[in-house]
Order: sequence, then structure tokens, then C-alpha cells
Amino acid sequence: MFFHDQSLLLCIVPSTSKDYSRNAGRNTKKTVIHLTTEEVMHMRYAVVKKLDENTQRVAEEVTRRLNSGGWTADEQHPELVICIGGDGTLLYGVHQYMESINDLMFLGIHTGTLGFFTDYTQDELDVCLNDLLTSVPRINSSPLLKIEVDTWDAPVYALNEMRIENVIRSQNMDIYVDGEYFENCRGSGICLSTQAGSTAYNRSLKGAVIDSGLSVMQLAEITPIQHSKHRSLGNPYIMMENRRVRMVSEDFRTAMLCYDHIAVPLESAREVRVQFSDKYVRFARYREYSYLKRLKNLY
Repeated sequence: MFFHDQSLLLCIVPSTSKDYSRNAGRNTKKTVIHLTTEEVMHMRYAVVKKLDENTQRVAEEVTRRLNSGGWTADEQHPELVICIGGDGTLLYGVHQYMESINDLMFLGIHTGTLGFFTDYTQDELDVCLNDLLTSVPRINSSPLLKIEVDTWDAPVYALNEMRIENVIRSQNMDIYVDGEYFENCRGSGICLSTQAGSTAYNRSLKGAVIDSGLSVMQLAEITPIQHSKHRSLGNPYIMMENRRVRMVSEDFRTAMLCYDHIAVPLESAREVRVQFSDKYVRFARYREYSYLKRLKNLY
């Protein structure tokens, strides 16, 4: 079994080049990222932040301290994207830099209401900045879902989950897994989440929380209709990472495709296809912060 969410070993070597290793994941348990000491201590960075006054003050302090420490602010070609706010801010940053996602690292500083992805709170800002300027991070990568719609020209991607949701009327759709018919779902919709997204919308559907390091997808129905004339599995289904899921309906007209924080009408679409992609979000971990501790922040 291969894992998408792997720990990558970051080493400083006497080299003039760097390799962010786009192939880390399914077939590689460890990948060395080559950085010179100069590159580690003088990174290009960008800040993505919430718009409230408190977060703005934190962002200004981060920018001032990093610039003073020899780092360079570069919104177009950053090496590290610092997301200040909460999980929603980090998701926004991921989608903002989607085109170059495999060449970046992400770090979260929590000033919002939920910070599952974040490693530091604003009260730990001094510790965070000292770590950034003096330490070498370990990299954890999380895969993105690739979502294709039959009427769209290009795929979209999701870190947490994708959903087909209909709040206007009951949505009827057939689910296929690896080309094989699985079930017919009737209700408000369907949610397909990653390990990273198992603690997000999936958790509100009573789906399982998946331990860090396991590369799986989880399929869960949203308010399913179950009666004597129609039954579906009725339980979340956890699938291997190489599964391909297809959702088919004759009528998606009032349904929305939701991926992470984005929602788009499906309109005349008839088919949605989902699988893991070759894109990853690479989280820069400058200190140990256990997955169990992250979970305990949720309750």
C-alpha cells in the first residue's frame, strides 16, 4: 500500500540548486529536498490573510520581521506561502496558488475560529518567526482530488472534499467505482473526502476521521432518503487511493458542485468524475505537533 501523506526529509546540502521533488507520494516514501543554507535562510515568501484588523496587524508583523531577517516578499513566485487566519484562509491560499502548487510549501498561523491545518497561534508568533528564520522544516504532503465535469474544459482540485449538493429538491444520481455500478443515491447529495478532509464536512456527516498517513477517499451521503422502495448503503465507504469514482445523473440542473470553499452550479452536466491527482499541498512543519493534538482542538 502506498501513501500520499508522507513525511519528506528536508536536507541542507552544499548545492547551488534545489529540487522540490514533484514525484513524492504514491511510489516514494521519502524524498530529499535539496536546499542550500543560503536558500533556507533567505526564502521568498507570500502572505495570504483574513481581512479583519487583528489578522492585518499579525500579517504586518510577520512581513516586517521576515524582511528584517533577510527573506524576500514575492507574491508571484514564493517558495513558502504563509496563511494567517484559519483553515478557510489556508484553503483560499491553496486555490490561489494552484497552478504552481507542487513547487510551494504552506504554513498556517491561527487567528481565526478553526485552525486544524495551522501549526502556530498568534500568541506564538515570536516562536513561529524564530523557527522560520533559524530552522529547517519537515515537509508533509497531502494529495488533491482531481474533479472533472463532462461539460467543463478543465478539471478543478480539492484538498478537503468535493460535494454534489442540491438544496432545492432531492438529487438522484448513480455512483460508479472503477467503472462498476455501486449504488443509486437519493437525497441532498454526496460527499467525497480525502484524509485531510475527513475532519471537515465529512465529520458532520458522521464519517470516519482518518488517521494521518493513510491515503484513502471516503464517500458519504448527505441526508439520504431511505424507505421501503429505495435503499442505499447508508454508511460512509472508505476506498483505496487508486479508486476512480463517477457520479451520473440525468438532471443536475439545481445541484451545485462544491470543492473546498468554492461552489459552482452544475447546470447541464450529466457526469462528474473524481480521482486523486498528481498535485499535492506540502505543509512545512517547523516543529512537532501531533495529529492527536490537532484532533483534540476540534472538540
